[in-house]
Amino acid sequence: MKKTLTTRFPQNDMVGKDQLKREINAIYALLSGMIGADKLVLKAGKLEALTLLRSRKLEDRILGLQRIIFENPALEKTPEPQEIPEILQSLYEELADQMARRTVEESIERKIAEKMQERHEEYIQEIKRQLLKEQGGPENPQTLKKYAQLEKMRHQKLNKTVFEILRPKTLEEIVGQEKAVRALMAKLASPYPQHMIIYGPPGVGKTTAARLALEAAKGLPESVFDPEAPFVEVDGTTLRWDPRETTNPLLGSVHDPIYQGAKRDLVDGGVPEPKPGLVTEAHGGILFIDEIGELDVHLQSKLLKVLEDKKVEFDSAYYDPSDNQVPQYIRQLFEEGAPADFILIGATTCSPEDINPALRSRSTSVFFEPLTPDQVRCIVEKAAEKLDVCLEEGVASTISEYTTEGRQAVNLLADSFGLGLYKASQKKAQSSIVIDRQMVMESLRSGRYSPNTLKKNIKGAMPGKVFGLGVSGYLGSVLEIEAVAFPAREQGKGTIRFNETAGSMARDSVFNAAAVIRRLSGEEISNFDLHVNVIGGGRIDGPSAGLATVIVLLSAIKGWPVAQNVAVTGEVSLQGAVRPVGGISEKLYGARLAGISTVLIPEENKDDVTFAMDGLKVVPVASVSEALPFVFEDIKEKIPH
Repeated sequence: MKKTLTTRFPQNDMVGKDQLKREINAIYALLSGMIGADKLVLKAGKLEALTLLRSRKLEDRILGLQRIIFENPALEKTPEPQEIPEILQSLYEELADQMARRTVEESIERKIAEKMQERHEEYIQEIKRQLLKEQGGPENPQTLKKYAQLEKMRHQKLNKTVFEILRPKTLEEIVGQEKAVRALMAKLASPYPQHMIIYGPPGVGKTTAARLALEAAKGLPESVFDPEAPFVEVDGTTLRWDPRETTNPLLGSVHDPIYQGAKRDLVDGGVPEPKPGLVTEAHGGILFIDEIGELDVHLQSKLLKVLEDKKVEFDSAYYDPSDNQVPQYIRQLFEEGAPADFILIGATTCSPEDINPALRSRSTSVFFEPLTPDQVRCIVEKAAEKLDVCLEEGVASTISEYTTEGRQAVNLLADSFGLGLYKASQKKAQSSIVIDRQMVMESLRSGRYSPNTLKKNIKGAMPGKVFGLGVSGYLGSVLEIEAVAFPAREQGKGTIRFNETAGSMARDSVFNAAAVIRRLSGEEISNFDLHVNVIGGGRIDGPSAGLATVIVLLSAIKGWPVAQNVAVTGEVSLQGAVRPVGGISEKLYGARLAGISTVLIPEENKDDVTFAMDGLKVVPVASVSEALPFVFEDIKEKIPH
């Protein structure tokens, strides 16, 4: 601007009048453009400069411009010709400052106008929302169309799943768990119901039994459960501890008004909103946590605190108890906590020792047994009745050979049923479906199923081979242990070889067996090279292979044949006593699946035999001497006593 307006006059006062007129006219035009011609005239009149501007004298016109630009009507002195360049320079500088201020002011006014427009539009939208709310909600043709589509989808359903049809509807329909169901009801029917953990293999009805037990308990006069008592079910594997505590579906969390987005009316007031969790939802009823052994350790500790206090406490740095804008329910949640008085039922496929000891100590235990083949057959036959299909003879038995889970057995039946329907549709037949063994085998092959336990060759007797019993999870297994003995090349310097996969406990059993064999028969095993093997590479984690090791080594050294229809379990002491071991029920089950007819167990484990199996004889023995006649039947007179 200065570059455009600035014109230096010679200091010898020889400025041409034409040039001076042009500069004065330019300044006048600039002022007229800035404030407008009409406003310039009015301003000049107020400042008594109008006459000066209309004068023919250049000095008067400059004085008039001074009064207008500096807005000072008191200026009276008419400038001298030599003063004109300096006066023009001051006018230029003042005009430049005024134009800069005007530019800034216009920019600020423009931004203010934009902000005012935004606020105005927000205000209009808020008024519209309020009007919509008062007139029946925020519905419009698009939202109504989407609502109609959702309603249409809601009424368009596929048929029920097979589990909805075949799931037991009463406790009496649960097969093979009569004792467990009775124990479950005993703990819920009392006026003082107990927390409990249900142990058992998968697919035997733990979740269904817990749900049906609550419904049955509601009808008992001693029950503390109301007819509306909830049954809240959750899988422990889906619950994880959040160190920031921003979310906790099990116990509940607090949504702060800034980051997590509480309700709009709470956000405006800066009020945090507690969100109660599943423990509060289960208040007055049952909280069922499946796979509770997989629940995060931190969550387990928090859950124990809730079980003790019967409430959940909330805390937030945003909560101000003196704030009058805090709703009453939020104030109560922060100050008194959320109620959480419920009965905890956990289900797990883990062993009790794998469960948190603190959680285990606050809960009573209920054990569901593995299903026997007869029970699996019963489940399949009842499921066929509900599906209204016929089973060819032997179909239920075939399914029972490939699974020990009721749920899996039902799945296999449903697969075979679907296969039968498909074949009938291909043939365009309208007759009722008959499931035969071929359909079941096709379903088994497509699902890559394998038999539960391979049948063992239990005929006759064989030297150097005995059946031991082990446990894997909730299922027992039959271990084939074999041994061979050769005279040592040098007396007293025999060697013992044992497959490494069997574990250290199995090797210890060999050395214990050496002492027992010497005590019973006088044979020194150091005079023999012995090789002991667990066929299939089975691992023995406990001392229960002691009795089997004594028998197989004695058979290998003496050449006595071992009856192959007998399986044994038990720890052997150095004095030859058969000591108790764990997993008796599971071992008996595994022996039955393998076709074993006689099982020798420690005398002290006889009370652990909780059920009888057709075709399985259980013999308790207190010492190795008592056990030997059952495995060496043909040479009883040679057995040492």
